[in-house]
Amino acid sequence: MLRLSLRLSLFLFLSFPFVLTGQQTINGTITHGGLQREYILYVPASYTAGTPVPLILNFHGYTSNAFEQMFYGDFRPIADTAGFIIVHPMGTVDLLGNTHFNVGWGTSQVDDLGFAAALIDSLSASYSIDQDRIYTTGMSNGGFMSYYLACEMSDRIAAMASVTGTMNVNQPATCSPTHPVPVMEIHGTADATVPYTGNILFGTTPAAIAYWVNYNHCDPTAVITGIPDTDQADGCTAEHQVYNNGDNGSTVEHFKIIGGEHTWPGSNFGGVGTNQDIDACKEIWRFFSKYDIHGLINTTSTGDIVRADPMQIYPNPAGTYIMIERSTDVPAVYTLTTLMGQPMLLGSIATMKYKLDLTAIPAGMFILKVGQESFKIVRAE
Repeated sequence: MLRLSLRLSLFLFLSFPFVLTGQQTINGTITHGGLQREYILYVPASYTAGTPVPLILNFHGYTSNAFEQMFYGDFRPIADTAGFIIVHPMGTVDLLGNTHFNVGWGTSQVDDLGFAAALIDSLSASYSIDQDRIYTTGMSNGGFMSYYLACEMSDRIAAMASVTGTMNVNQPATCSPTHPVPVMEIHGTADATVPYTGNILFGTTPAAIAYWVNYNHCDPTAVITGIPDTDQADGCTAEHQVYNNGDNGSTVEHFKIIGGEHTWPGSNFGGVGTNQDIDACKEIWRFFSKYDIHGLINTTSTGDIVRADPMQIYPNPAGTYIMIERSTDVPAVYTLTTLMGQPMLLGSIATMKYKLDLTAIPAGMFILKVGQESFKIVRAE
């Protein structure tokens, strides 16, 4: 990633010297963990305050930066038509002197999980973000970071996609998602940086896929489709694997780039080994757009969202209690946690209508999960 990073930086500097002056691209900072953290935000022209829109976190790779990732994994043309906001977080320098996100490689103590949560909160305070449609993706180290968020912050993440990243060797043993997470992995078999077959630190790509197939209760056998080799000059081909029928309609998708290297498919930056038979950005948004935090989104002909098992939570903001109404009396566990995951209440429901006592809960914003359904609620003063 380092040589690509240097070439890309030089190209972007020479070709796009004024790109950050546009009204839709914003350099921002927040303070977290005693550090001033940077990010680049892209807001499409179609954005209207008061109308909630999806948010994509797009994490850069090791030794790279937010500016490079904005061009390398470029979702902006899609955002202009689909209407979502993109944030490109900036990593910090690790003990080896390289920009990174701390995903447990032992070269940093930076709290990047907390940074991601704080960044979402900060953006949500300034923009109308649909809290049910927050997604994470990234390149290489940014892909590892996306898996980290899916494992440890799934109460905020509706779906994730990784390009050339995977899970650490021991991560499946400690991963603790709270709901089925739709996952897409795009990885080249000739990747020399994050090997498809893994190494002493990185788990194999098939192992990461197998973990999420199992956790989401997807079909154990994938539907495999060959992608037409429309660009034979790229030196690689693509195969699409889909594991269907997971809980809440979740799937796990894998684009296996046969002969592909440590690159972002469809990118204009790279050469032989950068697959051009698919556009990773388009495939990732196609995937994300199917899901919210509750699972697969179904729409009627009028575009209204419908669910097989609707649940009503009211009043919200709540006072001393909140009502939970379900269409079933099948027992379900409920939890109430802070936005950072600190447990506040735990119990079970075995009725269709349940009054949850909040008198012991302080004012603030919380996540209420009932079974596999999650809701953001506000406890008023």
